[in-house]
Amino acid sequence: MIEGVILTKLKTIPGELGDVMHAMKSNEPSFRGFGEAYFSFIKKDAVKAWKRHKKMTLNIVVPCGKIKFVIYDDRKNSKTKGELYEVVISKDNYQRLTIPPMVWFGFQGLGDENLLLNITDIQHDPAEVESIESHDSNIPYTWRG
Repeated sequence: MIEGVILTKLKTIPGELGDVMHAMKSNEPSFRGFGEAYFSFIKKDAVKAWKRHKKMTLNIVVPCGKIKFVIYDDRKNSKTKGELYEVVISKDNYQRLTIPPMVWFGFQGLGDENLLLNITDIQHDPAEVESIESHDSNIPYTWRG
């Protein structure tokens, strides 16, 4: 696991008329405050990579579909510098992925219809995010698909 990354098992409450799927509670250790929440769709086999936020903490949930997340740590003073972490999140593997500031991340749609919810601790600010191409040689990972 990458230092500062948290994977939290989430509760699904089955219901005769439809399930209730928890996303986040303010009393959980990974809750850092609320800035905004948004949904993002990703098409099957599409890759959205690489990004890192300078200040923002992300809390990602996948209520529909199946999405692979890859995280790369190049922080100078991190215990996990140079390491990659990969996880697939879906309704069947329902968890929340918390990504701290200053680690690179990307994701790929694996299902036919893929939706993620991101709950952040600060509002989006284009000045605090960095992006590089999905095939950038500085990150030792090759996306398949």
